[in-house]
Amino acid sequence: MWVTEGSPGVTYGHFVIEPHASAPSGAPPPGSGPGGPRSGPVRLPVRPGTGRLLVLAGVFVCAACGLVYELELVAFASYLIGDSVTQASVVLSVMVFAMGVGSLAAKRLRGFAAGAFGAVEAALALVGGGSAMVLYAVFAWTGDWGGPWAHAPRVLLVAFSLGIGLLIGAEVPLLMELIQRIRRQDAGGAVADLFAADYVGALVGGLAFPFLLLPFLGQLTGSLLTGTVNAVVGAALVLGLFRRDLSRRARHLLLAANVTVIAVLGTAGVLVDDFERAARHAVYGADVRVAERTGVQEVVLVGGTGGRPAALYLNGRLRAGGGEGRRYHEALVRPAMTGAHARVLILGGGDGLAAAEVLRYGGVRRVDLIALDARLVTMARHDPGLSALNGHVYEDPRVRVTTREAFRELRGVAAGTYDVVIADLPDPRDTAGTKLYSQEFYGLVRRVLTAGGRLGVHAGAAGRELATVAVTVRAAGLRAVPYAVGERGFVLAGRGVRPWVGGGVRVAPPGGDVPPSTLVHPRY
Repeated sequence: MWVTEGSPGVTYGHFVIEPHASAPSGAPPPGSGPGGPRSGPVRLPVRPGTGRLLVLAGVFVCAACGLVYELELVAFASYLIGDSVTQASVVLSVMVFAMGVGSLAAKRLRGFAAGAFGAVEAALALVGGGSAMVLYAVFAWTGDWGGPWAHAPRVLLVAFSLGIGLLIGAEVPLLMELIQRIRRQDAGGAVADLFAADYVGALVGGLAFPFLLLPFLGQLTGSLLTGTVNAVVGAALVLGLFRRDLSRRARHLLLAANVTVIAVLGTAGVLVDDFERAARHAVYGADVRVAERTGVQEVVLVGGTGGRPAALYLNGRLRAGGGEGRRYHEALVRPAMTGAHARVLILGGGDGLAAAEVLRYGGVRRVDLIALDARLVTMARHDPGLSALNGHVYEDPRVRVTTREAFRELRGVAAGTYDVVIADLPDPRDTAGTKLYSQEFYGLVRRVLTAGGRLGVHAGAAGRELATVAVTVRAAGLRAVPYAVGERGFVLAGRGVRPWVGGGVRVAPPGGDVPPSTLVHPRY
């Protein structure tokens, strides 16, 4: 369970607990009056102080699980759909709105707080724990259907955000009711205890997701494990601490529901590897040889052994293999190499393919490559399929590799060092790399170019993205020519004279009134 202070979720929670304000300590618990379903204080198997501590521990765990569900949706949407800022905004806004609605809806369930909380936790564990697997399945098996199905992952993302938010929001008033049934206290003290446990749990969940669950278990297994923990804690809290508040039939139903949820999540966890393989085959074909999330991006290698053609996919996009991959690197490198090119800097391009294209030109004395993804560089060196694809370029003594962040590394490069700079970077709309398409970044590139140096940039899709990159490069003091090859956009830029693109490419029209992209105001 996670509630953001000052959000609609907290506001609704305040209205739910307001009837308890200023209640004297030791007064009868809410819901125990003549109109309530209970006629006396709750009977606990432990002392009230211990019971209250156990409820707050349950709040802590539920809060951690709730934030993991939220982060998992944001991360999965960013990987599958792209544009992480938009996806995070959609998930957060929809979820917080739904939390407020869920909190209001749970007002009617306060008289049956124990049973309702147990049911909510079982549903939340199933929906939250299984959301990543369902999203991936829809993406993998319906991604090429077209028509209305083209937007199915986005619609499903909103639906899961809404459902999870409703269930998380319902936890607030129900847990407040349970705390007050154990030992009545003023509303301010109860809210302070509840939110303290809630926020600390959210902190733990927020740190556990990127540092433990994602790197060691992966998204699918991590979300399934989180759902299982959620179900176990919710069931244990209700059936262990508040079982006397439930009828025998209610206890049996709640136990059966939680056992079913745990069994479903556990079975999915056992089959998760087979599921991932089948999903990858649905996306990339049956010849997937390597599939790995490196911490920077998802790398998938197809074929490359036994005479089968090799292909490299980065974050689901074909980057090498077949005619398309070769055309991309030719279009990026060839225009920039028309002139002096003894010293070349490649930004990105850890697969080695841009470097291989550069070395096809005579007169190249040195190629420096700055790549963030050290694991991709290792694959490009040693994987038989990928190293064959790049012509074993890393064995060439002229190629020197630095695995660091390009923006930071450029700040330490001496002025006028390179004749050519090639920016073989992810698409501008990938938020993690947006700063590498900023006016400030191109200013650093301009500084390291010689007086007649040239810059070749992969500029995403032909259209507005390409126009924005071209305008941004010009704003940094370079003369830029945008051009397109197929659906891909590129920019050739230079210091001083206007660079010549050459034949065989389509020079794109000017960007018009498109503003440049900066670090503090990205435009992609």
